Amino acid sequence: MKTERGQPCPHELGKRPVQRGHGCPRSETKVRPLTSSPRKRAQVTSCIFIICLFIFGLAAPAQDAPREYQIKAAFLYNFAQFTEWPKDAFAGTNDPIVIGVLGTNPFGTFLDQTVKGEIIRGRPLIIEHYKSVEEIKTCHILYIGHSEWRRLEQVVRRLKGKPILTVSDSPNAADEGVDIGFVTEHNRIKLQINLEAIKSTALVVSSKLLRLAQIVKPT
Repeated sequence: MKTERGQPCPHELGKRPVQRGHGCPRSETKVRPLTSSPRKRAQVTSCIFIICLFIFGLAAPAQDAPREYQIKAAFLYNFAQFTEWPKDAFAGTNDPIVIGVLGTNPFGTFLDQTVKGEIIRGRPLIIEHYKSVEEIKTCHILYIGHSEWRRLEQVVRRLKGKPILTVSDSPNAADEGVDIGFVTEHNRIKLQINLEAIKSTALVVSSKLLRLAQIVKPT
């Protein structure tokens, strides 16, 4: 399993860029960007994300579904910062990172708002929606919705070996071969990562992310 080189500062995943206020709670003092560079902003955001995840997990009130998916939208954005794709995953040097939603969309407009105007390693982020796995052409991060849980094994099998980071909050998703599973414990969102599933792709996932997640083996 490859891991990312370098040592990004400790900070956040379930949090959007700090100026938009998603993710874990902020203090009353406003934090202003130290630079206008998109790369620097992304680094600061990812640092905040990791710290919040490490210390708190990410709170998701049991009866506040919109808040839960606002947090999960921020997770998907931050996964793009902690993952590297092979060059052949993109047709061109400026092609976007595609975050796809398969099945029912639980995010409303949260996910679109989260990635709007964001640039990661010189690439913009865009959102695509798919009714079936057969519709997927170019995709880099795929959220597999609850509507697909009965077909989860089929979806995982069809995408096996492709440079797509799969994510789901279906029960036992990581155990079933999904790369990253969202798990809610005591009203907090945590991560499970299936290393064997990720090894079947050409993706490079940051060791910082791996250390903050529960590693599971496929069933």
